[in-house]
Amino acid sequence: MMLHYFLRRVFLIGFVFVALTVLAFSLGYLFPGDVLTNVSGLTNIQPERQQALIKYYALDQSLLQQYIAYVNRILDGEWGLSFSSQQPVLSEIVAVFPATLELASYALILSFVLGIPLGLFAAVKADSFFGKLISGVTLVAYSIPIFWWALLLIMLFSLTLGVLPTAGRINVLFDIPTTTGFMLPDIWLSDISYKSEAIQDALRHLLLPAIVLATYPTTVMIRFTRDSMLAVLEQSYIKTARAKGLSRAQVLYHHGLRNALLPVIRQIGLQFSTLITLAMITEVIFSWPGIGQWLLDSIYQRNYPAIQGGLLVVSCLVIVVNMLTEILHTLFNPLARKA
Repeated sequence: MMLHYFLRRVFLIGFVFVALTVLAFSLGYLFPGDVLTNVSGLTNIQPERQQALIKYYALDQSLLQQYIAYVNRILDGEWGLSFSSQQPVLSEIVAVFPATLELASYALILSFVLGIPLGLFAAVKADSFFGKLISGVTLVAYSIPIFWWALLLIMLFSLTLGVLPTAGRINVLFDIPTTTGFMLPDIWLSDISYKSEAIQDALRHLLLPAIVLATYPTTVMIRFTRDSMLAVLEQSYIKTARAKGLSRAQVLYHHGLRNALLPVIRQIGLQFSTLITLAMITEVIFSWPGIGQWLLDSIYQRNYPAIQGGLLVVSCLVIVVNMLTEILHTLFNPLARKA
């Protein structure tokens, strides 16, 4: 049963990847300008070189053959050149992608660490003052625009109190050698004498963007966990467990918690998709050098090969994370395999 479910999901993700590559391939024709320039990233192509490039990109063949050649180039790492820097698009994505992944991962962890306990508490103490306070604050935080929330925190903690920096990943005075692309692991792995000072400075730079980015998924997690737990507490087996004389803690831990958290696992993928979208706004506000800011700069500059590659990577990441969380959810919930 599980193998059949897994094969169905593999087929589905393969179909989605094909659809994504078709969309990315079609952008070369949909963008304004010359198709050869859009797919290669080369500007001012000399006439004697043009025919060789047309043959390399299969532009003198049918659309199906062009698409197959495009997929082969993607698999070979030939993603074209950036208009602005004339550097390979793939190398630029590899350079900026870890910053976005690092920020989104910390924000996702923060949303789960805060959201699940507060959601459970709001469900168990639904009629108490603190239960209603959590629900009220969650509703307000859910409604706050992310850019307004970010500017408010910058004004308070950076401009007024002066305790946190306004932008960047780390102070420019710290020279951190790149090993993984992730700032904190790179500092930890580096052989520098100012390691502790650099970690503190990186954490201070990370705090505000992570809080801003985690705000929305945290409120969603609180509301989702609260509603899920309230629904579980109304089930017959919970009432039966109470009738058997089990304590409230035993009922919640052994019978309520697992069933209430099963739907929450799916939220990992859904919230990660939201985080990637919100990360673009957060990265621009805090000058965080991630793929969101890089992609927006590419859009402003009409850097078509970069837009093409960036959209493909972000879309694939979101789909893979969603698929993995769904498989994880199915492993813990056999009833989901029948869907």
